[in-house]
Amino acid sequence: MPEASSLAQDWLARRGWSAFDFQREVWDAVAQGRSGMLHATTGSGKTYAVWLGMLQELIRRHPPRSTAEPLRVIWLTPMRALASDTTKALAEPLRDLAPHWTIGQRTGDTPAAERARQDRRFPTVLVTTPESLSLMLTREKSREELQSVQYVIVDEWHELIGSKRGVQAQLGIARLWRFNPKLVAWGLSATLGNLREAMEVLCRPGATAGVPSPVLVRGRIDKNIVIDTLIPTDPGKYSWAGHLGAQMQQPVVDEIERSGTTLVFTNVRSQAEIWYQLLLDAKPEWAGQIALHHGSIDRATREWVEDGLKGGTLRAVVATSSLDLGVDFLPVERVLQIGSAKGIARMMQRAGRSGHAPGRASRLTLVPTNTMEIVEAAAARRAAQAGRVEERNAPDKPLDVLVQHLVTIALGGGFLTEALYEEVRTAWSYRTLTRKEFDWALAFCARGGDSLTAYPDYHRIAQDEEGVWRVPDRAIAKRHRLGIGTIVSDAAMQVKYLSGGNIGTIEEGFIARLHKGDCFFFAGRLLEFIRVQDMAAYVKKATKRKGTVPTWQGSKMALSAELGDAVLEMMQRAAGGDFLEPELEAARPMLLTQERLSKIPTPGTLLVETFRSREGHHLYVYPFAGRHVHLGLASLLAWRLAREQPNTFSMSVNDYGFELVSADAIDLAQVLDQRVFSTQDLLHDVLASLNSTELAQRRFREIARVAGLVFSGYPGQHKSAKQLQASSGLFFEVFRKYDKGNLLLDQAEREVLSQELEISRLRATLERLLGKAVAHAELRHPSPMSLPLMVERFREQLTTEQLSTRLDRILRDMERDAG
Repeated sequence: MPEASSLAQDWLARRGWSAFDFQREVWDAVAQGRSGMLHATTGSGKTYAVWLGMLQELIRRHPPRSTAEPLRVIWLTPMRALASDTTKALAEPLRDLAPHWTIGQRTGDTPAAERARQDRRFPTVLVTTPESLSLMLTREKSREELQSVQYVIVDEWHELIGSKRGVQAQLGIARLWRFNPKLVAWGLSATLGNLREAMEVLCRPGATAGVPSPVLVRGRIDKNIVIDTLIPTDPGKYSWAGHLGAQMQQPVVDEIERSGTTLVFTNVRSQAEIWYQLLLDAKPEWAGQIALHHGSIDRATREWVEDGLKGGTLRAVVATSSLDLGVDFLPVERVLQIGSAKGIARMMQRAGRSGHAPGRASRLTLVPTNTMEIVEAAAARRAAQAGRVEERNAPDKPLDVLVQHLVTIALGGGFLTEALYEEVRTAWSYRTLTRKEFDWALAFCARGGDSLTAYPDYHRIAQDEEGVWRVPDRAIAKRHRLGIGTIVSDAAMQVKYLSGGNIGTIEEGFIARLHKGDCFFFAGRLLEFIRVQDMAAYVKKATKRKGTVPTWQGSKMALSAELGDAVLEMMQRAAGGDFLEPELEAARPMLLTQERLSKIPTPGTLLVETFRSREGHHLYVYPFAGRHVHLGLASLLAWRLAREQPNTFSMSVNDYGFELVSADAIDLAQVLDQRVFSTQDLLHDVLASLNSTELAQRRFREIARVAGLVFSGYPGQHKSAKQLQASSGLFFEVFRKYDKGNLLLDQAEREVLSQELEISRLRATLERLLGKAVAHAELRHPSPMSLPLMVERFREQLTTEQLSTRLDRILRDMERDAG
């Protein structure tokens, strides 16, 4: 057998490949026992950089025998869909270099027979998810089974780091480090702006004495990424969300027709359903050659689509973020992005799904759905070329995840208070956790806090005679294992044919609005709703030709700060008469109309427009900070303006700005002298401007489920969304009245501010606005930038037909006045 250090090199050479410098750098770091972070472009060989380095070290330490090794490697993926593909990639060198070692996967999709096999003996290499790792930690002999683990790899770390699932992974890895202080952890990513911080979140330098410092490896691969825009023939002078949708149908069809296998990305599932139908309407003969893929479609159908992509048998697949990550589809030549990707990292991630191999070019074509997205496309390309990628930050000590983890460890052999406190603090998100906060979480698990002491169901852990905390009740243990995880969404309902066969899942709220005979598009089919029975919606194939499209909660992504800045830079070029970019030339009629009727916003100016209509007084402000920040800004300004001069406002927001409308005149002086943008008393004013109690109660529903206060039900007996909301709402009110020191209430308020209102970005935006010159324009007619905000508000009030009539009249008046 060759020397272990040359195993990786030799294995690559037998396939006609040679190692990149960054791969050798990772191998050297792994050989030194160093943890780290590898950042390299998609399709450049990240997986083999880490895996071959670890495999040759394992072979050096444990020369392969005719028997399988115990569990040595845990490979965490953020999505179950990636597990199968990753397992195949890891199995190839394992089969050649250590044929008696075993590999398996353990996710929510793993069959019961395979789980039972793993329960008897884990494989040498296990591909799993953060949730499944937590479940492994609930096993009574978890230390005995997992102390042999020497390597943990977190794939697509950028996808996890900013969420509670990332915190769950941190806690799981902290436990594995306790079992084996020499454990080596690596993160893989292709799209992250704050690499060193991301590495420290995963590897926690200094958390374990005597462990070498982690290393950051950047894969410098000259991968050719081509980003262009599918420019419409007539973008028009005025535009609003979805304005260009139908106009882009034929150009998209033409692009697919002259390309190889194509991925068509949309941001949301409802948009994916619509575009799948648009393609079929244009090309009925493509039935069977194109497919639809999103997270609500039945797993068997998703796997069929993935196999078709890998085999090159599908012409195109319309997908959401369900195909964003890691899956290796070599036949894919082209990616189309419908609408804005809203972020540079997401755009780059999707571009990498084409040309997914070293040396092959990746091509992404942006398909704008309104004229501002044409400008945004040019801005996104420029920002990507400059390497301006968004940062992802880890949540700060979410106590609901900690409460869940305490019960998990109590199940997995139990714990001593002091030892677990020190262990939890080695996880980055809990590095500032105080002993008082830890003791509160411990008491909450033990007796349910001050208000639930009388209820045995919330006495989840108890100390034995030796001071070890354990879960004494088997029913509580079962409920906890079923509820592990931090992904909380509205209750999903199975969609099934009357004749048998599962189609997928839809949120219960959508099904609740349907009546018998109503038709809707789902999974690329037109279905007729029949009835709900046993938490399943039964349907049959519809004979009608029309139907609605399901909507899913949380479907609107917000523009990132980096992309917002890049768009303003593009606008400044247009204001200076520079239309050299093809996108700016296409948007020239709209931009020139904006300049003639108002002004073009730039990085150094804050555009403020005012307009008087039969509805009242309109104020438009354009910070370009994304819809979440604009929601907070609009509420804040409305409250501050009404505080000085009583007034009632309605509002609308989009990614570029917001609109306030009132019956009475607005005190414009406060806006023009920028008093309303002050950061003084910001937290007080933001909370006063919103129904903060209602927002906190809504956020508490998720916290209650993660913390185990609310149980979703046993398999086949799921509780409805209304039941879960009622239960969490009751806890919220009880804690507010009888347990005001409950830290989960504080967490709900913090999450509202940090996640829903993005208070840090709101403050930063206000500070930036104070540094800009206000450019005020008094409008005679809606400008191209104000019209989309007007349409956003109309959509809340008018039917589609009424909206179309209203828009036609507004546009006629504007064109007539413009001559």
